Amino acid sequence: MKKLKRLSWDDYFIKLAQMVKTRSNCMRRQVGALLVKDKQIIASGYSGTPKGIKNCDEGGCKRCRDREKNLLKTNERKDLCICICAEQNSLIQAAYHGISTKGTTLYVTISPCLQCARLIINARIITVVFPKHYQDTVGIDLLKSARVEVRKIK
Repeated sequence: MKKLKRLSWDDYFIKLAQMVKTRSNCMRRQVGALLVKDKQIIASGYSGTPKGIKNCDEGGCKRCRDREKNLLKTNERKDLCICICAEQNSLIQAAYHGISTKGTTLYVTISPCLQCARLIINARIITVVFPKHYQDTVGIDLLKSARVEVRKIK
């Protein structure tokens, strides 16, 4: 009998997170995230503007508009950005539906920033899996110091 070649669980969930990111409307960075428990998806999220706010790609975020016009450099004025990170949106979706995130694994298309790392730690997520690093490793360093398992995959 011929054995089928199957994706590993990590590769499977990362590929799904990459599909989720296609819903992103953030002009700065399209990111997708999945919260998984016992090999079951409990929540998903992608980067973009809050519900009811004009999408980023339609001019909803002043920071992204200013960057498009070359009025801001890449890392300037992050405080002006109204977009929500994919990790944050997945946590919000879990909370909205009353689902505990304790003991879950987060699959995300890019490693978490510092702000998301703080939320991940307090949400009691135990593992973070990603294929690509964010522009710095401050978030990853914080996760490691809190003993959250961090796995970069190919």
